[in-house]
Amino acid sequence: MSRRTITDLTSPDLAALTARSGIAVVALGSVEQHGPHLPCGTDTFAAELVAAALAVRLDALLVPFGPYGITPIHAGHPGTVSLRRATFEALLTDIADELIIASAIQRLVLCNWHEGNNAAIDAVATDIQARHAGVRVVTAHACYTAQRVYAAAGGELTHGGGIETLAVMAHDPDLVHVARAGTARRTADAVALDTMRRDREVHGYVTDVTEIDDSGWYGDPTWADGDRAAGFADTVADQIAKRVTQIFALRAEAP
Repeated sequence: MSRRTITDLTSPDLAALTARSGIAVVALGSVEQHGPHLPCGTDTFAAELVAAALAVRLDALLVPFGPYGITPIHAGHPGTVSLRRATFEALLTDIADELIIASAIQRLVLCNWHEGNNAAIDAVATDIQARHAGVRVVTAHACYTAQRVYAAAGGELTHGGGIETLAVMAHDPDLVHVARAGTARRTADAVALDTMRRDREVHGYVTDVTEIDDSGWYGDPTWADGDRAAGFADTVADQIAKRVTQIFALRAEAP
């Protein structure tokens, strides 16, 4: 994979890259507990894996945001570090503004793996487009793409469950400790609450992850395997790249 991360490139090489496509991909995740079997950086690892593969497909500059996100739902669990929404939005805004002003970025893709970031991402993205004429922003919630892609094979997007275990296995299998998880957790109440908070029409809110399960996680981490992990980033990035390309083409003539 060619080097395209902003921290790895010289300034002239970066300028040459952005001159070709004018696209930057920013990876957004979080640091929070993921039970006894997955690392606290699960969401960030997943976002960065997909973002790196996506940047290759879009010939884009890859921009790390940092590991932290907005995750008060996991407050009080060791290893959870949550940014205030104002902090997250300010950091993302500053990064975007600098990319646009100094690096000639005209298309920005926000590759996210943490639902707690969603509202802040929407606020920043619309503000960026409003303030920078001609700049377009697309948000790709990679976690939802993975949920769709792996559903037919039995994959479920639960906190610490199969799909998130798959993502960490793809990042570093030594960080996965499925045996520590014990039996799979998937109670009817957990499923109902998770479905409720993700409903696109009418939804309520979960403000403490232990409302879903006392352990702070649920799902079946044993679903993940090495074969699926090997293709994880490419599989998810392929799907996102197609849609991102379509959206940029759709907006090409927009004022």
